[in-house]
Amino acid sequence: MGKYILALDQGTTSSRSMIFDQAGTVISSKQLEFTQLFPQPGWVEHDPAEIWLTQLTTAKLAMASADAQAEDIAAIGVANQRETTIVWNIKTGMPIYNAIVWQDRRTADTVNQLKAAGHAELFKKKTGLVLDAYFSGTKLKWILDHVAGAKALAQQGKLAFGTVDTWVIWNLTNRRTLVTDASNASRTLLFNIHTGQWDDELLAILDIPREILPQVVPSSGIVGEASSGLFGKRIPIAGIAGDQQAATFGNLCLEEGMAKNTYGTGCFLLENTGESALESKNNLLTTVGWQLDGKLSYCLEGSVFIGGAIVQWLRDGLKFIDQSSQIEALATSVTDNGGVYLVPAFAGLGAPHWDPYARGAIFGITRGTTDAHIARASLEAIAFQVFDLVQAMHADSNLLPPTLRVDGGACQNNFLMQFQADILDTVVERPKCLELTALGAAYLAGLAVGFWKSIEELKSIWQLDCAFEPKMKSTQRQAMLAYWQEAVERSKQWADKHNA
Repeated sequence: MGKYILALDQGTTSSRSMIFDQAGTVISSKQLEFTQLFPQPGWVEHDPAEIWLTQLTTAKLAMASADAQAEDIAAIGVANQRETTIVWNIKTGMPIYNAIVWQDRRTADTVNQLKAAGHAELFKKKTGLVLDAYFSGTKLKWILDHVAGAKALAQQGKLAFGTVDTWVIWNLTNRRTLVTDASNASRTLLFNIHTGQWDDELLAILDIPREILPQVVPSSGIVGEASSGLFGKRIPIAGIAGDQQAATFGNLCLEEGMAKNTYGTGCFLLENTGESALESKNNLLTTVGWQLDGKLSYCLEGSVFIGGAIVQWLRDGLKFIDQSSQIEALATSVTDNGGVYLVPAFAGLGAPHWDPYARGAIFGITRGTTDAHIARASLEAIAFQVFDLVQAMHADSNLLPPTLRVDGGACQNNFLMQFQADILDTVVERPKCLELTALGAAYLAGLAVGFWKSIEELKSIWQLDCAFEPKMKSTQRQAMLAYWQEAVERSKQWADKHNA
């Protein structure tokens, strides 16, 4: 068996490839950005050929950097940006339209029509998702409805649909393998998360032929082989997961009640609910975490729109800092927030509030307020929003995570992590390896081929960098949360429907 696992981490703005050894250590990492296309306001596209080319190039560069040949690679794992939709001709291999990215809003009117027709509850019950343009189903419908001849070709079985994992694996296997895993399928609005199958009733509502859908396979298991023409020798492809589920697996949140939060531009909180697909009463999403050993594991998922983006705003908009890394020193140059609370509703509020008309606001400003107070309040706002998600998940699942495991760029900020622990009254664990998306894909692939023998072995190699223990007094925590909740309420409905 090879001595490494190759993880392909195909993201929204870049493709990355990482090589891990048996200790879970990163041996090499290569990354390439690719073009973001904005053909109209609210539309976001990628060139599928560029996605594939950058992903393949980084894989070869990572292998070269590690001085690794194909025989040194035990398996390949794939993690990917979720919901992004690609349709291609299976004979020519050419996409019939650009990839429509998860951020794209062009199908909002279609979604409103589906809601008006009374379909929202059916989709939620079967898929665990709210009806929204975010997900793949209406994007696929748009391509079939708007590209000349596409519907007829689809009905003849001449087209294939896939999320990015499907497209990458199809190309890796020299067009032999058309698959997705349950975690990605569960983000399409076409997949019944209870039966583990594509759903004919939902396909009929969206007028999508079943013939173009990929086969749904386990998240961990050999699904095909990368072509020898690419790497000189065939390599098993053995792990697949959407990026947030991969990060959850990489953080080994494998037991019911365990949770991880990714601190990126926004924040993604996922809580493992075991084999129970809990229906959220608090506007969270129910999603498949992964399929392993024949069993589906489920997660509740909540997202914060503005997380690390607050720091970008302080840097680029207010010019408080020159580099993002300077935010911690500025925030800790004062002993408290000086009574300042910032609600970063720059694009409305996400879960659990779901108020598109909320707007950003800063409360408590006095003549004594400085840039440091606003910087501190900004970091605290990230943690407050995560608190709101944890409370919503607790209301849905009756589970409070014993610890919160973290990843993403902003989790390197020690002040933010300590404040998160304080405001949650929960230990926050930051691992040594922060590349959790790639690591999760590597774990899934490695388990499938025996590179790692068991979950227990993975637990033995997962390394803690720092545990942040709550230190704040209960009275202070409750007082700060009361101010935060009041600030959120005052920011709601600021922009009405006429001047949003």
